Amino acid sequence: MLIIGIIVGLFVLVFLVAAHELGHAIVAKRNGVVVEEFGIGFPPRAWAKKLKNGVLFTLNWLPLGGFVKLQGEHDAADKKGDYGAATFWQKTKILFAGVVVNWLIAVVLLSILAVTGLPKIIANQFTIPSDTTVISAPVQIGALTAGYPAEKAGIKTGDKILKFDGETIDSTAELIEVSKAHRGETVPVVYERNNKQTTVNVALRDSSGGVFGATLGQRESIKATWSAPIVGVVTTAQYTWVTVQGLGQLLGDFFGGLLGQLSTTQTGRDEATEKLDKAGASVAGPIGILGVIFPAASEAGFSQVVFLAAIISLTLAVMNTLPIPSLDGGRWFVTALFRVMKKPLTKEREESIHGTGFMVLLCLIVLVTVADVFKLF
Repeated sequence: MLIIGIIVGLFVLVFLVAAHELGHAIVAKRNGVVVEEFGIGFPPRAWAKKLKNGVLFTLNWLPLGGFVKLQGEHDAADKKGDYGAATFWQKTKILFAGVVVNWLIAVVLLSILAVTGLPKIIANQFTIPSDTTVISAPVQIGALTAGYPAEKAGIKTGDKILKFDGETIDSTAELIEVSKAHRGETVPVVYERNNKQTTVNVALRDSSGGVFGATLGQRESIKATWSAPIVGVVTTAQYTWVTVQGLGQLLGDFFGGLLGQLSTTQTGRDEATEKLDKAGASVAGPIGILGVIFPAASEAGFSQVVFLAAIISLTLAVMNTLPIPSLDGGRWFVTALFRVMKKPLTKEREESIHGTGFMVLLCLIVLVTVADVFKLF
């Protein structure tokens, strides 16, 4: 199953990035820009073929995405068919085409899940009540308190509680209520682990504090019929805003942590370190993403992989709108800035700006990748 998870994870990443680049390529050709090469994966090159439309299609050995190479990619290029010779509006469409494709992929995937079962992960997630059925998964153990009844009975994180003292458990509130009603007693608990049901006797505590000794969680999903496309669009918009808020919080913690390191007090430096740790824990690179997709593909099933693909596609869309040099939003921002300043954006200046930005991103990717490896192990 691990091999299947690896294959599915790589396919998801390659598909989403390649689709993003295909958006650039299609809009570029429609606006008169020559597409020289469209590659799946990154060099070294494994195979190449010249297509009838003149585009060189290549398959490359590093399976972590894809790329498109346009003729005259510098803003100062002025030959016919050059990207640089396109109008500012045409460049805008070309640069943000990938963003639109990734956003639309998220819409389509979430619309499909709205029919089969879309996870409810935010409190105000959009639904049309008259066309919505809410499905609750079994109550699941989130974490255990050492030395408390649940842990002593052999229950583990991730176990699903099905019955408690003979009563079927349908919600976390019901489990809490039943456990309190039987405080101090020994009750049979039926749980599911790896699709296998087991019954254990749990001696509940008789105290005003924790009786069972576990944090509980319950996944909810929604199903719709005719409203699925509407749910897909609005939910994608909601997730987009949540993603933007998350990025804002991440940047706030990161820069706040850096500035806080200059504090003259130990308390201030400790708070800054906590913010930096929080920011680091929130970031994941390719290995971290694959580390999530692998188990989802091998254990959670197809619907979970589709949901993760939608979230990753949406994240790619949001990230590429940011004014970060070498990313789509950064390239557009630099082009727009020099037009506003009415200064020529020479090839050398553009390469310097985006080259520096790319090197910074590369260093960050290396650091995040190293952190991902430590997280996985």
